[in-house]
Amino acid sequence: MANQGRRPSRGSGKGVPARRNKAAPAQRFPPPKPRRKTESVVFDAPPAAPEEPRFFRLGAVPGATPGKWIDAWKQRMPHVPLELVPIEVAAQRAALETLDAAIVRLPLADDALHVIPLYEETPVVVAAVDSHLQAADELTLADLAGEVVIPLSDDVLGPLDVPGAVAPRFSAMTTGDAITTVATGTGIAIVPMSLARLHHRKDVDHRPLVDGPTSTVALSWLRDRTTDDVDAFVGIVRGRTANSSR
Repeated sequence: MANQGRRPSRGSGKGVPARRNKAAPAQRFPPPKPRRKTESVVFDAPPAAPEEPRFFRLGAVPGATPGKWIDAWKQRMPHVPLELVPIEVAAQRAALETLDAAIVRLPLADDALHVIPLYEETPVVVAAVDSHLQAADELTLADLAGEVVIPLSDDVLGPLDVPGAVAPRFSAMTTGDAITTVATGTGIAIVPMSLARLHHRKDVDHRPLVDGPTSTVALSWLRDRTTDDVDAFVGIVRGRTANSSR
């Protein structure tokens, strides 16, 4: 027979041709779009300059004792160093032009200034340790009759009317030089108590002058320079705590 010897086809059914064993053609996709380059933005503004360190410059006349206020400042404002600047009473108004604030002695009348009186200072009589004036616990102007009252070139108490005082034979001198002269037994000096302590010597001593003029110590600064740092120092002087409102 003609069909004898042929292998039957692998059809899936009668009359259905066999499938060819060919791999399915690869599915084609459109090529990927190229990524857009991200443009970097360049800012031309220069970097901010670092803040310059601040300093608080506090002036102080001789005899002023701002130690406790400076200690409080260091605790409350450690990022602002405080510089203590000694100033003379005669030049205290001019010195305020270059200071943040100053501890001064009144009178200091100037509408351009803020002035806060702090305390009154008692005057004392400085005399040699062997002077008869040292026998009293306190003195009056009348007790100074017959004494040589040394005039002071840096006087802060103003003119004194001492009944019966002997006119000195020398010109005015600084408080330090006057107390050195007092130690020799030549004359007496009348000064605020803090200045007597400032120029203390073993060969002199002082007694309160109960009817003498007092010296007012004050805090002052320029009105147009009332900064946050000045407000902070004023708060310390007035006893405000760090959490107190102004």
